[in-house]
Amino acid sequence: MKVFRGLPNDRARAPCALTIGNFDGVHRGHQALLARVRAAASRLGIEAAVMTFEPHPREFFAERMGDVSKAPKRIANLRDKLESLENAGIDRVIVEHFNAHFASITPEDFTSRVLVDGLHVKWLMIGEDFCYGAKRAGNVEMLKEAGRRHGFEVETLPTVMHGDHRISSSAVRSALAAGELDTARQLLGHSYYMSGHVIHGQKLGRTLGFPTLNLRVAHRPTLSGIFVVQVHGLAAHPLPAVASLGVRPTVDDSGRVLLEVHLFDYAESCYGKLVRVEFLDKIRDEEKFDDLATLTAAIARDTSQARDYFAQRAGALTATDRI
Repeated sequence: MKVFRGLPNDRARAPCALTIGNFDGVHRGHQALLARVRAAASRLGIEAAVMTFEPHPREFFAERMGDVSKAPKRIANLRDKLESLENAGIDRVIVEHFNAHFASITPEDFTSRVLVDGLHVKWLMIGEDFCYGAKRAGNVEMLKEAGRRHGFEVETLPTVMHGDHRISSSAVRSALAAGELDTARQLLGHSYYMSGHVIHGQKLGRTLGFPTLNLRVAHRPTLSGIFVVQVHGLAAHPLPAVASLGVRPTVDDSGRVLLEVHLFDYAESCYGKLVRVEFLDKIRDEEKFDDLATLTAAIARDTSQARDYFAQRAGALTATDRI
């Protein structure tokens, strides 16, 4: 998969079937849309492409207004988003820098400069509520009319449902924020995970008897707390662990978000390695403790609970094998 920061240059431009969106989480609704793009690209003999944005447009406007709390918390970092798009069969991703200039483009200029001249779009898939251009002035009917003038098809995808509920990034965020990992799994089509390179930390966990591998979290994550997890990328099979995702209020007042993972019975160095942390179950919310002794006791309880989770799961799998 080719990834472009902004519109490709002349040599990299080729006709494409395109869809546009933030694709935060690449949930089952997104996956249905991407499958349609992939099918259209195959039918027309062109590339399947996605245009997405960094930062999220709502993050940009929230920062501009001086209130970042108005921005949605992120489900996925850019690396995980791109991996999901590649797994969906996308050939080309345009990561457009969303700034004041891009936000001011008129619907007409967006069509002519971005879609036609910039990306050579021949087929376009959008959601039924898609808006584009400055002040979101462009809508689906305007885009269909532009497609007739410029020679590209426009199709819309109806809402994808999970039971009586619409599958959306907002629904995934709500499930993750509530610690409802099973619901999030159903909406995403897979377990929730975060990936990143292992970095050096303060080594406090090692001092407390619970060494951790640490992942920097650059965005505001949707979930926080203490979790049962398993780690991919360090062995031939996922490794069981317990993790803390949050701001570590007992030992740090900087507000920096960190993912700390304590692997069970694993002592090899992990620094610099790219790992994926899969979230299986929530144990509790993040807390601020009075002292390190109380914190250490809480970590011990969390670790014991996580070990019990894996022991019970192993027992259930063994019982299933005997049936």
